[in-house]
Amino acid sequence: MKKVCAILMICFLLHSVADSAENKGFSGTEITVGVMDAPAIGSPATAHAATWEKKTGGKVKIVKFQFGDLFNEFMTALTSDQPKYDVIFYASGWTGDFFPYLSELPEQMREDESFDDIHGTYRDRLMKWNDKWVSVAIDGDLFNGYYRKDLFEDARNSQAFKAKYGYSLAPPDTWKQYADIAEFFSGQTGPDGKKVYGATEVFARGSQQFWDVFSRASAYTNHPDHPGSQFFDPDTMKAQIANPGWVRAVQEYADIIRFCPPDSKNYDLHKMRKAFADGSAAMTVEWGDTAQLSADPKQSAVSGKVGYFVLPGTDEIWNYKTGKWDKTDSVHKAPFLAFGGWVGGVPQNSRKKEAAWDYILWYASPENSLQDVVSSGTGINPYRFSHFSNIDAWTQAFSKRSASEYLSVLRASLDSPYAALDLRIPGFYNYTEALEIQLTRILNQEIPVKEALELVAAEWEKITDKFGREKQLAIYRSSMGLPAK
Repeated sequence: MKKVCAILMICFLLHSVADSAENKGFSGTEITVGVMDAPAIGSPATAHAATWEKKTGGKVKIVKFQFGDLFNEFMTALTSDQPKYDVIFYASGWTGDFFPYLSELPEQMREDESFDDIHGTYRDRLMKWNDKWVSVAIDGDLFNGYYRKDLFEDARNSQAFKAKYGYSLAPPDTWKQYADIAEFFSGQTGPDGKKVYGATEVFARGSQQFWDVFSRASAYTNHPDHPGSQFFDPDTMKAQIANPGWVRAVQEYADIIRFCPPDSKNYDLHKMRKAFADGSAAMTVEWGDTAQLSADPKQSAVSGKVGYFVLPGTDEIWNYKTGKWDKTDSVHKAPFLAFGGWVGGVPQNSRKKEAAWDYILWYASPENSLQDVVSSGTGINPYRFSHFSNIDAWTQAFSKRSASEYLSVLRASLDSPYAALDLRIPGFYNYTEALEIQLTRILNQEIPVKEALELVAAEWEKITDKFGREKQLAIYRSSMGLPAK
């Protein structure tokens, strides 16, 4: 009965959104959409533009840019007197910079029934800024782990691992275990006779490497008693990036490359995902894209052999208040909402706001988004309740068991009371660029981790002062769900 009710609810939502699009006529109206030049996010933008045109009579012009150019392109367009884009699909972390130049979602659209289907973390944190509805979630992002079941469940590996490390081989609970497992598997030969490495991750500058680091630092720096302290002191806005929690996380990030495939310093997301799907690595940590890619037998050598785990944790957390490590009674995990997800917004200078918002709602509709999340390469990860509950839809890409395991890990991460939010303040690009400059130097062994992070902290202090410390502090506290001082 519950399944029938769920199906009826989904059908109602689909019907509601479909009617909305079909009943609005935009014949003769052309909107310009700015989006990343990649299959992820970009390909759904093109696909949904075609169906939106058919339903509404409107036209859509898609303009694409590489991720590294996207922020500056949008910022320039938003602050221009002349409109360039009617819709922009952007990283939710940039909302602090873009907010003054974004239009609000029309009041009548805020009551759309499809918004009730969006998980509250994404709906309430990513679609609003200063209590104003300025965007629509089109994606849900958080980091989780992937591992080769066939390697982990091999009896010989289990025996050898326990003999060497003194505990049973299983998906890692802590980052220390993650490193042990990566070391153990690196250099082994897999069942197919190919050489296996312990892990594969993103190390190339400009390829979003900082989110890998943020996700590592999350467990060490998000103290349960001091929420919002991962990036800055939430009372003073002093940068925390050089504290011992961060130093440990970055050192472990730099160390893990020893157990990754050759040339990993040049691995962007595409190369990292391909390495795991090719069977070259025992584990990886990243967004949900690897789930679909590794499950596709046409693109993956490990289809049907992949398991999933919540981002590893720690048994000690850095307490920035006391300046000491606090031991925990059990493993503390702080699943990190890396990136948080892509969102769609409408610039204030757009002259076609109604059509623009209608296109965004069509892009994010339950019908379209469900197809996107179960399809490989779209870059769309689950963010609606119906995405998690509709197991049957996932069986076009996964076995029912794998789909259930994958979605359970995502929900466990998303529902965790310690789920950690990404950095979302003005200057996001400046802060992360300063970090990536030093991460590259660390990986090139040009500078010790602590010294590099002290340089980053000094730069972060300058950036904060440039944007206004008190202003940044107020926005940071708001973005972390803390009350105003």
